[in-house]
Amino acid sequence: MHRFNEADAGAAEEALLACCGSHRWALRLTAHRPYPDIESLLAAASEASYDLRPADLAEALADESWMPQPLLGMRAPGSQAAHTALRAAHAAYEARFGHVFVVCLEGVAPEEMLDTVLGSIRTRLANDPDEERLIASDELRRIALTRLEHLVATHSEAGAR
Repeated sequence: MHRFNEADAGAAEEALLACCGSHRWALRLTAHRPYPDIESLLAAASEASYDLRPADLAEALADESWMPQPLLGMRAPGSQAAHTALRAAHAAYEARFGHVFVVCLEGVAPEEMLDTVLGSIRTRLANDPDEERLIASDELRRIALTRLEHLVATHSEAGAR
């Protein structure tokens, strides 16, 4: 925590943007430093996530599309047919909603990821755009909190060496 709190504003914002691609979110968290502990930082991050405006959410979702990783779930074990179905589901989702599919997979076993992602996409394809925007926003919030927790833990471990 100390390292994050003491980092210059530009470095802190850059680290936060790796957790959530909304500049407004990152600026807000940077501006409210120092945080006494990880719980306070996560609470502030969660609150800032709930305050994302549609443009902020669009910015964060666009940033997710640039992440250097394959489509969500594509690394999970499964048959070729399942992976083909997953690619098709991702494409259908993006065509319907105009942004990448996001879902927090924290705690999901690797062998369950493909089914979890595919089932989530199929279920969420039935949502209307406003409902889906709320769900995507909450999933993005959960992802950002997980990333932020890992970020601070990694920096704390590095600082302890």
